[in-house]
Amino acid sequence: MEVLNNEIELIAALKNPKVKDKAFKTLLDNYQERLYWHIRKLVLIHEDANDVLQNTFLKIYKSIHTFHQDSSLHTWMYRIAYNESMNLLAEKNKKSFISSEEVTTKILNNLQEDVYFDGDEIKLKLHKALLELPEKQRQVFNMKYFDELKFREISEILGTTEGALKASYHIAVKKIEEYLVGN
Repeated sequence: MEVLNNEIELIAALKNPKVKDKAFKTLLDNYQERLYWHIRKLVLIHEDANDVLQNTFLKIYKSIHTFHQDSSLHTWMYRIAYNESMNLLAEKNKKSFISSEEVTTKILNNLQEDVYFDGDEIKLKLHKALLELPEKQRQVFNMKYFDELKFREISEILGTTEGALKASYHIAVKKIEEYLVGN
């Protein structure tokens, strides 16, 4: 199957049982890495990110026929990835009876020991600063700064107004700057 040039053709092919598997391979080729990093910034651990990514693509494959194109395919997939990430984090929080401070420490230790983390000291400081943010601010910052999503897209993914997202983002930027200057 030739590479599909636009989203409308890709969606049509994904909904066509005759070419769905080939179209899905194209979808994987185009979005797998971007979605992995989106998920990784949410769950932080490589193995968890891989699990969530697999669940995300499974859900996309099974439910593409329900996609009504009210948003872009990209935004719809990010919303699924975000929801799957939040499900994993909620499940982990239920299983562990530790404080959020202990969770942060555990995540940072895992990140430093993670063979897939290729960051230097500055990246590690940024991750520490991000972990100090409230969950919502961290999510908005990650989607805007790292994923380069527009506030409109983030609004569709998180179900929040653009104004609230802009405020969260700017507060997050201020807090990160303060953290990096202070440490």
